[in-house]
Amino acid sequence: MKKNFLFALALGAAMTVTSCDQNNTTEAEATAAETTATAEQPQQIDNPNVVPTSQTTSTENAAVMTFEESEYDFGTIKQGEVVEHTFTFTNTGKTPLVIESASASCGCTAPDWTKDPVAPGQKGEVKVRFDSNNKAGQQAPTVTIRANTEPNIVRIAMKGNVATSSIPTAGADGPVRLN
Repeated sequence: MKKNFLFALALGAAMTVTSCDQNNTTEAEATAAETTATAEQPQQIDNPNVVPTSQTTSTENAAVMTFEESEYDFGTIKQGEVVEHTFTFTNTGKTPLVIESASASCGCTAPDWTKDPVAPGQKGEVKVRFDSNNKAGQQAPTVTIRANTEPNIVRIAMKGNVATSSIPTAGADGPVRLN
């Protein structure tokens, strides 16, 4: 076993000594390699989901959705209660604002929004309804709004605590363990 250990140690030492950096390229070869690398253009991939930089649209005239508040704290409610809140926004852009869609992060939340175009300087609203049935603890449902704005996706959220009435309390036998 001692022989195997010494053999492995000697082999490792030999490999370390002989594997030093032996870069035999000359400066001329290195310069030529750099020149050809910079001369090559990156390969362009035709992707219909990406707008080429030559076709970018001007965002200075885009509609802008500015919310008075982007998050609403509904505090603590009892399980089964329904919370409704209206998020009001102003179109601070230069073109009419059109909401394409609004989707909730879960089935417990339902958004309803202004369907007509909102002229520059005018107000619109997104009503959000949160149903706390079968929910418990901290909740933070969000609504993702897609519109012709810059940026084109905006998120608003509600947050709060849903208290359940079915939490057992300590009885005559002592405290109850919650799992």
